[in-house]
Amino acid sequence: MRRSVAHALVASSVLLIACGMSTSGPAAKDGAGQPAASGPIVFFSSQFKPVEEAEKMRQVILADAPVQTEYIPEDPGPFNDRVTAEQQAGRVTVSLIGGLHGDFAPFVQANQMEDLTGVMQKLGDRGFPKTFVDLSKLGGDKHYYVPWMQATYVLAVNKKALQYLPQGADVNALTYAQLREWGSNIQQGTGQRRLGFPGGPKGLLHRFFQGYLYPSYTGSAGVVGFKEPEAVQMWQEFKAIWELSNPQSANYEFMQEPMLAEEVWIAWDHTARLINAARERPNDMLLVPAPAGPKGRGFMPVIAGLGIPKGAPNRAGAEQVIEYLTQPKQQVATLRELAFFPATNAQIPEDLSPGIRLEADAVAKQAAAGDALPSLLPIGLGGKNGELNKVYLDTFNLIVLRNQPIQQVLDEQGKILQGIMDETKAGCWPPDPPSDGPCKVR
Repeated sequence: MRRSVAHALVASSVLLIACGMSTSGPAAKDGAGQPAASGPIVFFSSQFKPVEEAEKMRQVILADAPVQTEYIPEDPGPFNDRVTAEQQAGRVTVSLIGGLHGDFAPFVQANQMEDLTGVMQKLGDRGFPKTFVDLSKLGGDKHYYVPWMQATYVLAVNKKALQYLPQGADVNALTYAQLREWGSNIQQGTGQRRLGFPGGPKGLLHRFFQGYLYPSYTGSAGVVGFKEPEAVQMWQEFKAIWELSNPQSANYEFMQEPMLAEEVWIAWDHTARLINAARERPNDMLLVPAPAGPKGRGFMPVIAGLGIPKGAPNRAGAEQVIEYLTQPKQQVATLRELAFFPATNAQIPEDLSPGIRLEADAVAKQAAAGDALPSLLPIGLGGKNGELNKVYLDTFNLIVLRNQPIQQVLDEQGKILQGIMDETKAGCWPPDPPSDGPCKVR
């Protein structure tokens, strides 16, 4: 996941950091005025590993934390290994875990995380989006992490396109049918195809299918509903949208570049891959939620949370740091310093970069939409993530670019998809309900 928005995407590069300590305020007190626990807490995280980002966490974000906090970021493999090894050995040193939603899933399955339902109730004034609150239960009835921060993918719009907006359409609540009509209006009015998608080799078009189109049309994360009749309708309608897209969409990788060049007026991409357009031309741009389909407004939130492992040596201190990190001041500081958006209703200050404000507003509107239908990043695939992504890109190439029969392609690619799920034994992820064993293509 990306740590410096530019979610784009919100992408990242790594340098391991030796344990760094940020000491801040006095030792934490419990309700009776006594120290909650002695010594610092270890805050172990899969986020913000690069040196500059880790130091911002220590020296800025955690500078005023209510207990001494030792922030240790780690790569995904060693991150998972340490948490699991400490649990199995019964010698837990970590009091607070920061990670993505998918990071928590295997820990919860192994019964390694504390129930934070009481903490969530205490933080009821934070304004967490209901979708995030529900996701923090990981399919159960208890909360296992507290939402910390988020990134996602949205639409960028050049204001020149607004004159062609379909009658009665709300740019902040579009449907895919309206997006198609909008693209058609622009083509008729200008003679140009001004929609754009990141279909190049390093583009993130597969996330559009997994987290946006499939949930919006089938209500599925893209495995269960992969070849259903609703998926056939989806591909038919997306073919019509693609025909109105700039011919270079098959080559675009970061949509901020064609947006700045005005080759494209309406583009979908990760917030990190749109941020330069928003920063350089904030007065010419809008950023808005992705469109909705028959089943809702599918979108892929990149959600990070804060959890406490079972046997944590300083649970009270960890709870205080969670309370601290979800305060508006720290939520805004995380946005300002590390370009991850609030997971709360924290108000974005006026002195933030106008481009970041544009993105933050779009992220908040998308997450809080009444028809919001979040679809998580694939979970449990290990080294097969690339093969999963290829299924969606191959399906796109065969149906949209090569005009092969939709149902035939879905049947053939569905077999490949099922093979990946069976081999990895990966269960279904939201919005599909948890599965008993590998997720099944219906």
